[in-house]
Amino acid sequence: MTSKLPSSLHTVDRRRFLRAGAATLALPTLEAFSAPATTTAAVGAKNLVAIGTYLGWHQNAFFPKQAGRDYEMPETLSPIAGLRDEFTVFSGLDHRAPNGHGAWSNFLCGQSPKSYSLDQMVADSIGVKSRFPSIQLAAGAGESDSKQGNGISFTRQGVKLPQVQRPSVLYKQLFISKADRARTEYLLRSGQSSLDLVLDDARRLQKSLPGRDREKLEEYFESFRAVEKRMGRQLEAINDPVPEPDYKLPGYDPLTPNLQIEAEQIMYDLMTLALETDSTRVISFFLHGLGQVFSFNGKALGSGYHGLSHHGNNPAMIRDLVTIETAHIHCFSGFLEQLKEKKNPQGKSLLDDTIVLLGTGMGDASRHSNANLPTLVAGGGFKHGSHLALGSSKNEAPLLGDLYITLMQRLGIEVDSFSNASRNMNQLFS
Repeated sequence: MTSKLPSSLHTVDRRRFLRAGAATLALPTLEAFSAPATTTAAVGAKNLVAIGTYLGWHQNAFFPKQAGRDYEMPETLSPIAGLRDEFTVFSGLDHRAPNGHGAWSNFLCGQSPKSYSLDQMVADSIGVKSRFPSIQLAAGAGESDSKQGNGISFTRQGVKLPQVQRPSVLYKQLFISKADRARTEYLLRSGQSSLDLVLDDARRLQKSLPGRDREKLEEYFESFRAVEKRMGRQLEAINDPVPEPDYKLPGYDPLTPNLQIEAEQIMYDLMTLALETDSTRVISFFLHGLGQVFSFNGKALGSGYHGLSHHGNNPAMIRDLVTIETAHIHCFSGFLEQLKEKKNPQGKSLLDDTIVLLGTGMGDASRHSNANLPTLVAGGGFKHGSHLALGSSKNEAPLLGDLYITLMQRLGIEVDSFSNASRNMNQLFS
């Protein structure tokens, strides 16, 4: 039996906001505000998240040695070992694209670089259902590098879409109007929360909701406060004055590429909130790789990230490269865990509602090869748990674009081709 709501609650619009004075807060999907249930349940997924690394993934540490379900978890993927039934690993897929760094953008574009990308095809079909048709993010890129190229998302006309690199900027886009920014920054610095401004309205709302919705709203508020705390620390690092040495730093964003892993963690938190509040249904996330030297457990690696990718089969360099890539997957693991924990009003997890594509346009950065692209798909309600090794030769193997056709069809988009691909891979998920 559905709880009867006060008439005032029926005025909440489809975007689900909580307002008090000048403060506005996006809400997650709640059962009380959902459309009435119908006799035919919706199938498939509703969100797409595409995550790509510029320098690829070291194939020997990413691909399992065994095909099928009983594979041994490879080193790079070890942080998501506990989620093995939530994802599928693919080997043998690529776009039959030219080799070289210049073709990296083939990742979401297919055979032709800087052409209509997968995420934008999806955004043009389903993006209108959310506040932001799509969101483009990046971590680890320098400001000048971002302006020059290395894109991941391209419009139908082949125009590269800009990427948000600072978590604070994404946070403000998602949750803060221009008029609210100074006030919210003050709240973050003082240890308060934007929730404090809507607390009375929030409590009244919770009292009027069914039990499941009350729990969901409390869970969302806890997540929101946790992100705000992280953002408060981020603001301190970005905006506080610091002593000026004789050496004058270039005028780039203080969120430097060597803080890429820290930036990724916050971005994933914000991505979760963006999906949970239905602020967007399409996100692309570009993990850049420059000359940054990472430190783990207080010890700096022997070379910069880009240098390590050109390892020339040097075991020590490969070890350090895999250390960085495993750190990326550790951040990714937290993202999948969050999506799995959060439920929609029908009890379906946000991970089941979301197709998460993890991959690259660079098959082997050491050789600048764009063949056999490491690819992983999580969530989306697919049957997962396997390593699918797809052919030993180019003539036998399907294209990565064939997989993309399946992903788009899962999102309810009627499509039978992508770039140079014209088949789907639906049978592999049955």
